[in-house]
Amino acid sequence: MKDSLDKRVFVVGQTEIPARPLEPALYLVATPIGNLGDITLRALETLAAADVLACEDTRVTRVLLERYGMRRRTTAYHEHNAAEAGPRLLEALAAGSSVALVSDAGTPLVSDPGFRLVGEALKAGVRVVPIPGPSAVLAALTASGLPSDTFLFAGFLPVKDGQRRTRLEELKAVPATLVFFESPRRLADTLAAMAEVLGDRAAAVGRELTKTFEEMRTGSLPELAENYAAADTPKGEIVVCVGPPAEREAADAGEVDRLLLALAAEMPASKAAAEAARMTGARKPDLYRRLMELRADAEG
Repeated sequence: MKDSLDKRVFVVGQTEIPARPLEPALYLVATPIGNLGDITLRALETLAAADVLACEDTRVTRVLLERYGMRRRTTAYHEHNAAEAGPRLLEALAAGSSVALVSDAGTPLVSDPGFRLVGEALKAGVRVVPIPGPSAVLAALTASGLPSDTFLFAGFLPVKDGQRRTRLEELKAVPATLVFFESPRRLADTLAAMAEVLGDRAAAVGRELTKTFEEMRTGSLPELAENYAAADTPKGEIVVCVGPPAEREAADAGEVDRLLLALAAEMPASKAAAEAARMTGARKPDLYRRLMELRADAEG
């Protein structure tokens, strides 16, 4: 008799649908980021049919399973137990089982430890199958009104202010819309740092996307920084999108060299590199290194 806690069916409306068997593989299943109606039929069938269902938090996934009439045994796989749980999942895959991996919300492997499991599975010759669906990154990007032809997902910025600003300096010249995840309690400080380092760029803050209190607030970075500095700490999941830097005509190497030397004649090397970075959009460390090379050549 089939275990009632592992019945391979799912329910849509009032219809119980049997799930077809899956081929042995690691299935990466995207789940809703808020609204449970956003899941795909293929994802439901995969969750119902997989031999092993691995979840970031079994309690969170249980809510989704119950919504669609699934009674499944689950196993935990997350940042704190990946070293122990990962090998067990790989053993199941090696034995010919199908394994479905889900995060708490959205697409697995985006800011979670699933990439380690996928890497080991690929090394072992295991087939990896993406089951696409909801993504907070794409939901925020498409609703932000910012350019979406080229974008960079930069995850979470460092918690410490100095490290955060250093990371923003590294991203400053990237010719793309930047997308970040952020904690509600750090949002005001992060926007302030972004306004100082990245300047007067268009930006958007998405909060509680697809949920009841969904909000997408747009404006310049200085405007958003001022607004959130004066407001109470927001609640919910946060995605910040920042528009690309203003387009500039790229200066050729000779022009940059002449600019560096002219600036270095009037100020210390570090400040000269910083000013040249502001004027050209190039990275300060690269310009400083080039200035040192030019000085060494002149002395030689």
